[in-house]
Amino acid sequence: MITNYIKNICLIFFALFAPIYLPSGGIQKDLNNLSSFNKTKEIVLDSNRSIYTMPNLYSKKLRDLKTGSTLLILRHWITSNNDRWFRVQISNNIFADNSNNPSRGWIKI
Repeated sequence: MITNYIKNICLIFFALFAPIYLPSGGIQKDLNNLSSFNKTKEIVLDSNRSIYTMPNLYSKKLRDLKTGSTLLILRHWITSNNDRWFRVQISNNIFADNSNNPSRGWIKI
């Protein structure tokens, strides 16, 4: 009977504390290994682009971005068609007129 209590306590302990150490979102590559960005996580757009809700051109378009917008790269995704998508966050600008628009989304590079 005591061994059942010990087993249950160990199981509860594992269930409560093991998920803390597991990565959320699954395995992802480190952005520091991307040589095309010279180990930086911030980019500046060289043309007008749009950000989407998901890494798919048919998903909902959240916002249009102008040339010169600064973006912070949060993660990246490569589709089965070898399209490279980045999850980005738009740099905060206190003088922006559309500050109510979404600031995070996916962009195809």
